[in-house]
Amino acid sequence: MRAPIVILLAAGQGTRMKSTTPKVLHEIAGRSLLGHVIEAAATLEPEHLVVVVGSGKDQVIAHLDEIAPWVVTVEQEQRNGTGHAVRIALEFLQGRGVSASDSPVVVLTGDTPLLTGSSLMSLLSSHVDHQAQATVLTANFADPFGYGRIIRSGDQVVEIVEEKDATPQQREIQEINSGMYAFDGAALTAAVTGLSSQNSQGEEYLTDVIGIMTSRGGAVIGFSTQDANDIMGINDRAQLAQAASIMRDRINVKWMQAGVTMMDPASTWIDIDAELEADVTLLPQTILRGPTKIEAGAQVGPGTTLISSEVGENAIVRHTWAELVVIGAGATVGPYTYLRPGTVIGDGGKAGAFVEMKNTQLGAGSKVPHLSYVGDATIGEGTNIGAGTVFVNYDGVEKHHTTVGNHVRVGSDNMLIAPVVIGDGAYTAAGSVITDDVPAGSMAVGRARQRNILNWVLRKRPGTGSAKAAERALETEH
Repeated sequence: MRAPIVILLAAGQGTRMKSTTPKVLHEIAGRSLLGHVIEAAATLEPEHLVVVVGSGKDQVIAHLDEIAPWVVTVEQEQRNGTGHAVRIALEFLQGRGVSASDSPVVVLTGDTPLLTGSSLMSLLSSHVDHQAQATVLTANFADPFGYGRIIRSGDQVVEIVEEKDATPQQREIQEINSGMYAFDGAALTAAVTGLSSQNSQGEEYLTDVIGIMTSRGGAVIGFSTQDANDIMGINDRAQLAQAASIMRDRINVKWMQAGVTMMDPASTWIDIDAELEADVTLLPQTILRGPTKIEAGAQVGPGTTLISSEVGENAIVRHTWAELVVIGAGATVGPYTYLRPGTVIGDGGKAGAFVEMKNTQLGAGSKVPHLSYVGDATIGEGTNIGAGTVFVNYDGVEKHHTTVGNHVRVGSDNMLIAPVVIGDGAYTAAGSVITDDVPAGSMAVGRARQRNILNWVLRKRPGTGSAKAAERALETEH
Protein backbone atom coordinates (compact mmCIF):
# COMPACT_ATOMS: atom_id res chain seq x y z
CA MET A 1 0.00 0.00 0.00
CA ARG A 2 1.24 3.45 -0.92
CA ALA A 3 1.47 6.03 1.83
CA PRO A 4 -1.85 7.84 2.15
CA ILE A 5 -2.70 11.41 1.29
CA VAL A 6 -4.34 13.21 4.20
CA ILE A 7 -6.73 16.11 3.67
CA LEU A 8 -7.51 18.00 6.85
CA LEU A 9 -10.52 20.33 6.82
CA ALA A 10 -9.91 23.49 8.88
CA ALA A 11 -11.73 26.25 7.00
CA GLY A 12 -14.81 26.63 9.20
CA GLN A 13 -15.56 29.89 10.96
CA GLY A 14 -16.56 28.36 14.28
CA THR A 15 -19.09 31.09 15.10
CA ARG A 16 -20.42 29.24 18.15
CA MET A 17 -17.05 29.64 19.85
CA LYS A 18 -17.73 33.40 19.92
CA SER A 19 -14.03 34.15 19.63
CA THR A 20 -11.62 36.17 17.52
CA THR A 21 -9.38 33.10 17.59
CA PRO A 22 -10.12 30.56 14.84
CA LYS A 23 -11.83 27.52 16.30
CA VAL A 24 -9.07 25.08 15.37
CA LEU A 25 -6.49 27.19 17.24
CA HIS A 26 -8.19 26.90 20.62
CA GLU A 27 -6.13 24.71 22.92
CA ILE A 28 -6.49 21.78 25.25
CA ALA A 29 -3.60 20.13 27.09
CA GLY A 30 -1.12 22.65 25.72
CA ARG A 31 -1.79 21.97 22.06
CA SER A 32 -4.22 23.45 19.54
CA LEU A 33 -7.17 21.40 18.35
CA LEU A 34 -5.57 21.39 14.92
CA GLY A 35 -2.22 20.36 16.40
CA HIS A 36 -3.79 17.32 18.07
CA VAL A 37 -5.30 16.16 14.77
CA ILE A 38 -2.03 16.65 12.89
CA GLU A 39 -0.22 14.62 15.57
CA ALA A 40 -2.70 11.78 15.10
CA ALA A 41 -2.45 12.02 11.30
CA ALA A 42 1.35 11.85 11.48
CA THR A 43 1.11 8.24 12.67
CA LEU A 44 -0.07 7.33 9.16
CA GLU A 45 3.20 8.72 7.73
CA PRO A 46 1.29 10.44 4.92
CA GLU A 47 2.89 11.18 1.59
CA HIS A 48 1.17 14.57 1.63
CA LEU A 49 -0.89 16.36 4.29
CA VAL A 50 -3.03 19.19 2.93
CA VAL A 51 -4.79 21.52 5.35
CA VAL A 52 -7.75 23.36 3.85
CA VAL A 53 -7.91 26.82 5.45
CA GLY A 54 -10.48 29.58 5.26
CA SER A 55 -11.68 31.59 8.23
CA GLY A 56 -8.73 33.14 10.05
CA LYS A 57 -6.39 31.70 7.43
CA ASP A 58 -3.45 33.97 8.29
CA GLN A 59 -3.49 32.89 11.93
CA VAL A 60 -3.92 29.24 11.01
CA ILE A 61 -1.12 29.28 8.45
CA ALA A 62 1.23 31.05 10.87
CA HIS A 63 0.43 28.42 13.50
CA LEU A 64 1.08 25.59 11.05
CA ASP A 65 4.40 27.13 10.04
CA GLU A 66 5.37 26.95 13.70
CA ILE A 67 4.13 23.49 14.68
CA ALA A 68 4.15 21.51 11.40
CA PRO A 69 6.09 23.25 8.62
CA TRP A 70 5.97 20.05 6.58
CA VAL A 71 2.25 20.37 5.81
CA VAL A 72 0.86 22.34 2.88
CA THR A 73 -2.22 24.56 2.83
CA VAL A 74 -4.87 25.49 0.30
CA GLU A 75 -7.47 28.19 0.81
CA GLN A 76 -11.19 27.57 0.42
CA GLU A 77 -12.14 31.13 -0.52
CA GLN A 78 -15.86 30.37 -0.79
CA ARG A 79 -16.99 28.01 1.96
CA ASN A 80 -19.24 25.82 -0.18
CA GLY A 81 -19.15 22.73 2.00
CA THR A 82 -16.95 19.80 2.91
CA GLY A 83 -17.20 18.18 -0.54
CA HIS A 84 -16.06 21.41 -2.15
CA ALA A 85 -13.14 21.61 0.31
CA VAL A 86 -11.96 18.11 -0.58
CA ARG A 87 -12.34 18.83 -4.30
CA ILE A 88 -10.14 21.95 -4.17
CA ALA A 89 -7.55 20.04 -2.12
CA LEU A 90 -7.39 17.32 -4.79
CA GLU A 91 -7.20 19.97 -7.52
CA PHE A 92 -4.42 21.72 -5.61
CA LEU A 93 -2.40 18.51 -5.45
CA GLN A 94 -3.03 17.80 -9.12
CA GLY A 95 -1.74 21.27 -9.94
CA ARG A 96 1.47 20.32 -8.18
CA GLY A 97 1.78 17.12 -10.19
CA VAL A 98 0.42 14.85 -7.44
CA SER A 99 -2.28 12.40 -8.44
CA ALA A 100 -4.48 10.84 -5.77
CA SER A 101 -5.57 8.02 -8.08
CA ASP A 102 -3.04 5.48 -6.81
CA SER A 103 -3.20 6.34 -3.10
CA PRO A 104 -5.68 6.04 -0.30
CA VAL A 105 -6.99 9.43 0.78
CA VAL A 106 -7.85 10.04 4.43
CA VAL A 107 -10.10 13.02 5.16
CA LEU A 108 -10.06 14.46 8.69
CA THR A 109 -11.58 17.44 10.47
CA GLY A 110 -9.52 19.97 12.38
CA ASP A 111 -11.78 20.21 15.43
CA THR A 112 -11.51 16.63 16.76
CA PRO A 113 -8.64 16.82 19.27
CA LEU A 114 -9.39 13.47 20.92
CA LEU A 115 -8.70 11.56 17.71
CA THR A 116 -5.90 9.03 18.20
CA GLY A 117 -3.32 7.68 15.83
CA SER A 118 -4.35 4.14 16.70
CA SER A 119 -7.94 4.83 15.57
CA LEU A 120 -6.65 6.16 12.26
CA MET A 121 -4.35 3.20 11.75
CA SER A 122 -7.29 0.84 12.37
CA LEU A 123 -9.52 2.82 10.00
CA LEU A 124 -6.97 2.69 7.20
CA SER A 125 -6.19 -1.00 7.77
CA SER A 126 -9.88 -1.89 7.63
CA HIS A 127 -10.29 0.16 4.46
CA VAL A 128 -7.39 -1.58 2.71
CA ASP A 129 -8.32 -5.06 3.95
CA HIS A 130 -11.88 -4.73 2.59
CA GLN A 131 -10.71 -3.13 -0.67
CA ALA A 132 -13.44 -0.55 -0.14
CA GLN A 133 -13.94 2.58 -2.18
CA ALA A 134 -14.80 4.41 1.05
CA THR A 135 -14.65 3.62 4.76
CA VAL A 136 -16.57 5.84 7.14
CA LEU A 137 -15.30 6.33 10.68
CA THR A 138 -18.42 5.95 12.83
CA ALA A 139 -19.49 5.77 16.45
CA ASN A 140 -22.65 4.97 18.37
CA PHE A 141 -24.05 7.85 20.43
CA ALA A 142 -26.92 7.59 22.86
CA ASP A 143 -27.80 11.16 21.89
CA PRO A 144 -26.88 11.56 18.20
CA PHE A 145 -28.48 15.00 17.78
CA GLY A 146 -26.61 17.21 15.34
CA TYR A 147 -24.66 14.42 13.65
CA GLY A 148 -25.18 12.83 10.25
CA ARG A 149 -26.78 9.37 10.50
CA ILE A 150 -25.32 6.22 8.94
CA ILE A 151 -27.83 4.46 6.68
CA ARG A 152 -26.90 0.80 6.17
CA SER A 153 -28.03 -2.11 4.07
CA GLY A 154 -26.43 -5.03 5.85
CA ASP A 155 -22.74 -4.27 6.21
CA GLN A 156 -22.84 -1.79 3.35
CA VAL A 157 -23.16 1.95 4.09
CA VAL A 158 -25.56 3.24 1.46
CA GLU A 159 -26.02 6.82 2.57
CA ILE A 160 -25.18 9.44 5.19
CA VAL A 161 -28.03 11.81 5.99
CA GLU A 162 -27.36 15.13 7.72
CA GLU A 163 -29.47 16.02 10.76
CA LYS A 164 -31.32 18.81 8.95
CA ASP A 165 -32.15 16.59 6.01
CA ALA A 166 -33.05 13.45 7.97
CA THR A 167 -36.57 12.06 8.34
CA PRO A 168 -37.94 11.48 11.87
CA GLN A 169 -37.25 7.75 11.46
CA GLN A 170 -33.67 8.37 10.35
CA ARG A 171 -33.08 10.64 13.33
CA GLU A 172 -33.68 7.64 15.60
CA ILE A 173 -30.51 5.99 14.25
CA GLN A 174 -27.69 6.13 16.84
CA GLU A 175 -24.76 5.31 14.55
CA ILE A 176 -23.33 8.62 13.50
CA ASN A 177 -20.85 9.91 10.97
CA SER A 178 -17.64 11.34 12.38
CA GLY A 179 -16.97 13.37 9.24
CA MET A 180 -13.74 11.41 8.76
CA TYR A 181 -13.10 8.84 6.07
CA ALA A 182 -10.65 6.70 4.16
CA PHE A 183 -11.19 6.70 0.38
CA ASP A 184 -9.85 5.02 -2.69
CA GLY A 185 -8.17 7.99 -4.34
CA ALA A 186 -9.43 7.31 -7.86
CA ALA A 187 -13.02 6.72 -6.72
CA LEU A 188 -12.99 9.88 -4.60
CA THR A 189 -11.62 12.00 -7.43
CA ALA A 190 -14.38 10.76 -9.73
CA ALA A 191 -17.16 11.17 -7.16
CA VAL A 192 -16.46 14.74 -5.99
CA THR A 193 -16.96 16.02 -9.51
CA GLY A 194 -20.59 14.88 -9.34
CA LEU A 195 -21.55 16.64 -6.10
CA SER A 196 -24.64 18.86 -6.01
CA SER A 197 -25.57 21.74 -3.70
CA GLN A 198 -29.30 20.95 -3.83
CA ASN A 199 -29.84 20.58 -0.08
CA SER A 200 -30.93 22.63 2.95
CA GLN A 201 -27.52 24.32 3.28
CA GLY A 202 -26.88 24.93 -0.40
CA GLU A 203 -23.48 23.24 -0.05
CA GLU A 204 -21.56 20.37 -1.56
CA TYR A 205 -21.69 17.67 1.11
CA LEU A 206 -18.80 15.23 1.25
CA THR A 207 -21.34 12.79 2.67
CA ASP A 208 -23.06 12.69 -0.73
CA VAL A 209 -19.95 10.98 -2.10
CA ILE A 210 -21.09 7.85 -0.29
CA GLY A 211 -24.36 7.74 -2.22
CA ILE A 212 -22.55 8.38 -5.51
CA MET A 213 -20.10 5.53 -4.87
CA THR A 214 -22.79 3.04 -3.89
CA SER A 215 -24.91 3.98 -6.92
CA ARG A 216 -21.90 3.11 -9.05
CA GLY A 217 -21.52 -0.27 -7.36
CA GLY A 218 -18.64 0.68 -5.09
CA ALA A 219 -18.08 -0.97 -1.71
CA VAL A 220 -18.60 1.48 1.16
CA ILE A 221 -18.18 0.23 4.72
CA GLY A 222 -18.29 1.70 8.21
CA PHE A 223 -15.57 1.33 10.81
CA SER A 224 -16.79 2.04 14.33
CA THR A 225 -14.22 3.39 16.74
CA GLN A 226 -13.99 1.62 20.11
CA ASP A 227 -13.95 4.93 22.00
CA ALA A 228 -16.71 7.28 20.84
CA ASN A 229 -14.80 10.20 22.37
CA ASP A 230 -12.23 9.85 19.57
CA ILE A 231 -14.54 11.53 17.09
CA MET A 232 -15.91 14.25 19.38
CA GLY A 233 -16.06 17.55 17.50
CA ILE A 234 -15.73 20.95 19.16
CA ASN A 235 -18.30 23.60 18.31
CA ASP A 236 -18.55 25.73 21.45
CA ARG A 237 -16.79 26.46 24.74
CA ALA A 238 -18.82 23.86 26.63
CA GLN A 239 -17.63 21.11 24.27
CA LEU A 240 -14.09 22.49 24.51
CA ALA A 241 -14.19 22.09 28.29
CA GLN A 242 -15.68 18.61 27.98
CA ALA A 243 -12.94 17.53 25.58
CA ALA A 244 -10.29 19.02 27.86
CA SER A 245 -11.61 16.93 30.77
CA ILE A 246 -11.51 13.76 28.68
CA MET A 247 -7.98 14.56 27.53
CA ARG A 248 -6.95 15.27 31.15
CA ASP A 249 -8.23 11.87 32.24
CA ARG A 250 -6.44 10.09 29.38
CA ILE A 251 -3.15 11.82 30.19
CA ASN A 252 -3.47 11.20 33.93
CA VAL A 253 -4.26 7.51 33.51
CA LYS A 254 -1.20 7.14 31.28
CA TRP A 255 1.08 8.67 33.92
CA MET A 256 -0.46 6.78 36.83
CA GLN A 257 0.06 3.54 34.94
CA ALA A 258 3.69 4.64 34.49
CA GLY A 259 4.21 4.96 38.25
CA VAL A 260 3.13 8.51 39.07
CA THR A 261 1.02 9.04 42.20
CA MET A 262 -1.87 11.53 41.95
CA MET A 263 -3.81 12.35 45.10
CA ASP A 264 -6.67 13.92 43.13
CA PRO A 265 -6.57 13.23 39.38
CA ALA A 266 -9.66 15.36 38.76
CA SER A 267 -7.79 18.50 39.88
CA THR A 268 -4.49 17.57 38.22
CA TRP A 269 -3.94 19.00 34.73
CA ILE A 270 -0.93 17.90 32.70
CA ASP A 271 -0.09 19.13 29.21
CA ILE A 272 0.61 16.65 26.48
CA ASP A 273 4.33 17.56 26.28
CA ALA A 274 5.15 17.08 29.98
CA GLU A 275 7.55 14.34 31.09
CA LEU A 276 7.32 12.58 34.45
CA GLU A 277 9.40 9.79 35.95
CA ALA A 278 8.14 6.97 38.15
CA ASP A 279 7.64 7.74 41.85
CA VAL A 280 6.72 11.37 41.25
CA THR A 281 3.87 12.50 43.53
CA LEU A 282 1.39 15.14 42.39
CA LEU A 283 -0.84 16.63 45.08
CA PRO A 284 -4.25 18.26 44.44
CA GLN A 285 -4.63 21.32 42.22
CA THR A 286 -1.35 20.79 40.38
CA ILE A 287 -1.01 22.11 36.83
CA LEU A 288 1.90 21.17 34.58
CA ARG A 289 2.03 23.23 31.41
CA GLY A 290 4.32 23.01 28.40
CA PRO A 291 7.36 20.71 28.26
CA THR A 292 7.71 20.49 32.04
CA LYS A 293 9.92 17.68 33.32
CA ILE A 294 9.76 16.16 36.81
CA GLU A 295 12.27 13.58 38.00
CA ALA A 296 11.82 10.58 40.28
CA GLY A 297 10.88 11.12 43.91
CA ALA A 298 9.83 14.73 43.47
CA GLN A 299 6.66 15.95 45.18
CA VAL A 300 4.71 18.76 43.52
CA GLY A 301 1.67 20.50 44.94
CA PRO A 302 -0.78 21.21 46.32
CA GLY A 303 -1.81 24.39 44.55
CA THR A 304 1.18 24.52 42.20
CA THR A 305 1.55 25.59 38.56
CA LEU A 306 4.75 24.77 36.67
CA ILE A 307 5.22 26.13 33.15
CA SER A 308 8.02 24.78 30.95
CA SER A 309 10.10 24.04 34.02
CA GLU A 310 12.31 21.26 35.39
CA VAL A 311 12.17 19.68 38.83
CA GLY A 312 15.00 17.45 40.02
CA GLU A 313 14.95 14.22 42.01
CA ASN A 314 13.35 14.33 45.45
CA ALA A 315 12.61 18.05 45.26
CA ILE A 316 9.53 19.42 47.05
CA VAL A 317 7.49 22.19 45.43
CA ARG A 318 4.42 23.46 47.30
CA HIS A 319 1.94 26.28 46.55
CA THR A 320 4.21 27.71 43.85
CA TRP A 321 3.95 29.40 40.47
CA ALA A 322 7.09 28.77 38.41
CA GLU A 323 7.75 29.56 34.75
CA LEU A 324 10.87 28.68 32.77
CA VAL A 325 12.83 27.69 35.87
CA VAL A 326 15.05 24.80 36.97
CA ILE A 327 14.66 23.37 40.47
CA GLY A 328 17.52 21.13 41.50
CA ALA A 329 17.54 17.74 43.17
CA GLY A 330 16.49 17.82 46.81
CA ALA A 331 15.52 21.48 46.64
CA THR A 332 12.57 22.88 48.58
CA VAL A 333 10.26 25.54 47.15
CA GLY A 334 7.24 27.17 48.76
CA PRO A 335 4.73 27.69 50.09
CA TYR A 336 3.46 30.77 48.24
CA THR A 337 6.54 31.22 46.08
CA TYR A 338 6.80 32.94 42.70
CA LEU A 339 9.68 31.84 40.48
CA ARG A 340 10.03 33.84 37.28
CA PRO A 341 11.89 33.00 34.05
CA GLY A 342 15.62 32.40 34.22
CA THR A 343 15.70 31.22 37.83
CA VAL A 344 17.76 28.17 38.78
CA ILE A 345 17.52 26.68 42.27
CA GLY A 346 20.61 24.56 42.91
CA ASP A 347 20.62 21.09 44.44
CA GLY A 348 19.42 21.23 48.03
CA GLY A 349 18.55 24.91 47.71
CA LYS A 350 15.52 26.59 49.21
CA ALA A 351 13.13 29.30 48.08
CA GLY A 352 10.69 29.62 50.92
CA ALA A 353 7.43 31.30 51.87
CA PHE A 354 6.51 34.52 50.09
CA VAL A 355 9.72 34.62 48.06
CA GLU A 356 9.88 35.98 44.53
CA MET A 357 12.89 35.21 42.34
CA LYS A 358 13.64 36.28 38.79
CA ASN A 359 16.64 35.56 36.54
CA THR A 360 18.61 34.27 39.49
CA GLN A 361 21.04 31.41 39.98
CA LEU A 362 20.88 30.09 43.55
CA GLY A 363 23.81 27.82 44.37
CA ALA A 364 23.67 24.36 45.89
CA GLY A 365 22.54 24.38 49.50
CA SER A 366 21.78 28.10 49.51
CA LYS A 367 18.57 29.43 51.02
CA VAL A 368 16.18 32.32 50.57
CA PRO A 369 13.81 31.21 53.33
CA HIS A 370 11.11 33.87 53.44
CA LEU A 371 9.70 37.28 52.55
CA SER A 372 12.35 38.29 50.02
CA TYR A 373 12.70 39.50 46.44
CA VAL A 374 15.75 38.30 44.50
CA GLY A 375 16.14 39.58 40.95
CA ASP A 376 19.04 39.47 38.47
CA ALA A 377 21.44 37.77 40.85
CA THR A 378 24.04 35.06 41.15
CA ILE A 379 24.27 33.48 44.60
CA GLY A 380 26.97 30.97 45.48
CA GLU A 381 26.82 27.78 47.52
CA GLY A 382 25.83 27.49 51.17
CA THR A 383 24.62 31.08 51.40
CA ASN A 384 21.68 32.31 53.48
CA ILE A 385 19.59 35.34 52.57
CA GLY A 386 17.86 36.81 55.63
CA ALA A 387 14.13 37.46 55.86
CA GLY A 388 12.82 40.62 54.26
CA THR A 389 15.82 41.11 51.95
CA VAL A 390 15.35 42.94 48.65
CA PHE A 391 17.78 42.78 45.74
CA VAL A 392 17.27 46.28 44.34
CA ASN A 393 17.99 45.57 40.68
CA TYR A 394 16.15 48.36 38.82
CA ASP A 395 17.20 52.00 38.74
CA GLY A 396 14.19 53.14 36.74
CA VAL A 397 15.95 52.71 33.40
CA GLU A 398 18.08 49.55 33.48
CA LYS A 399 18.34 46.28 35.39
CA HIS A 400 21.60 45.62 37.28
CA HIS A 401 23.20 42.43 38.60
CA THR A 402 24.08 41.41 42.14
CA THR A 403 26.68 38.75 42.93
CA VAL A 404 26.72 37.04 46.31
CA GLY A 405 29.53 34.58 47.00
CA ASN A 406 29.76 31.22 48.78
CA HIS A 407 28.77 30.81 52.43
CA VAL A 408 27.62 34.40 52.79
CA ARG A 409 25.22 35.46 55.55
CA VAL A 410 22.99 38.32 54.44
CA GLY A 411 21.19 39.76 57.46
CA SER A 412 17.44 40.23 57.69
CA ASP A 413 15.83 43.34 56.20
CA ASN A 414 18.75 44.12 53.89
CA MET A 415 18.62 46.21 50.74
CA LEU A 416 21.30 45.16 48.24
CA ILE A 417 21.59 48.03 45.75
CA ALA A 418 22.80 46.61 42.43
CA PRO A 419 25.32 46.47 40.96
CA VAL A 420 27.12 45.12 44.00
CA VAL A 421 29.34 42.15 44.90
CA ILE A 422 29.42 40.43 48.28
CA GLY A 423 32.52 38.29 48.64
CA ASP A 424 32.81 34.70 49.88
CA GLY A 425 32.22 34.20 53.59
CA ALA A 426 31.08 37.79 54.17
CA TYR A 427 28.33 38.89 56.54
CA THR A 428 25.98 41.85 56.36
CA ALA A 429 24.28 43.25 59.42
CA ALA A 430 20.50 43.16 59.81
CA GLY A 431 18.76 46.28 58.53
CA SER A 432 21.65 47.28 56.27
CA VAL A 433 21.50 49.07 52.94
CA ILE A 434 24.45 47.70 50.97
CA THR A 435 25.62 50.07 48.25
CA ASP A 436 29.30 49.10 47.96
CA ASP A 437 31.10 45.83 47.37
CA VAL A 438 31.81 43.76 50.49
CA PRO A 439 35.24 42.06 50.60
CA ALA A 440 35.44 38.34 51.35
CA GLY A 441 35.25 37.56 55.05
CA SER A 442 34.11 41.06 56.00
CA MET A 443 31.12 42.32 57.98
CA ALA A 444 29.21 45.12 56.25
CA VAL A 445 27.06 47.46 58.31
CA GLY A 446 25.04 49.91 56.28
CA ARG A 447 22.63 51.54 58.70
CA ALA A 448 22.39 54.84 60.59
CA ARG A 449 23.14 54.91 64.32
CA GLN A 450 19.95 54.80 66.35
CA ARG A 451 19.03 57.81 68.51
CA ASN A 452 16.08 58.08 70.90
CA ILE A 453 14.20 61.38 71.32
CA LEU A 454 12.91 61.13 74.86
CA ASN A 455 9.28 62.02 75.64
CA TRP A 456 8.53 62.87 71.98
CA VAL A 457 5.13 61.16 72.12
CA LEU A 458 4.12 62.97 75.30
CA ARG A 459 4.92 66.32 73.69
CA LYS A 460 3.74 65.71 70.12
CA ARG A 461 0.81 63.31 70.63
CA PRO A 462 -0.74 64.28 73.99
CA GLY A 463 -4.00 62.59 74.87
CA THR A 464 -3.54 59.68 72.45
CA GLY A 465 -3.60 56.06 73.46
CA SER A 466 0.14 55.92 72.86
CA ALA A 467 0.76 58.90 75.14
CA LYS A 468 -1.40 57.44 77.91
CA ALA A 469 0.38 54.08 77.67
CA ALA A 470 3.73 55.85 77.85
CA GLU A 471 2.64 57.86 80.90
CA ARG A 472 1.59 54.70 82.73
CA ALA A 473 4.88 53.03 81.86
CA LEU A 474 6.93 56.01 83.07
CA GLU A 475 4.97 56.19 86.30
CA THR A 476 5.67 52.51 86.92
CA GLU A 477 9.38 53.02 86.28
CA HIS A 478 9.52 55.84 88.82
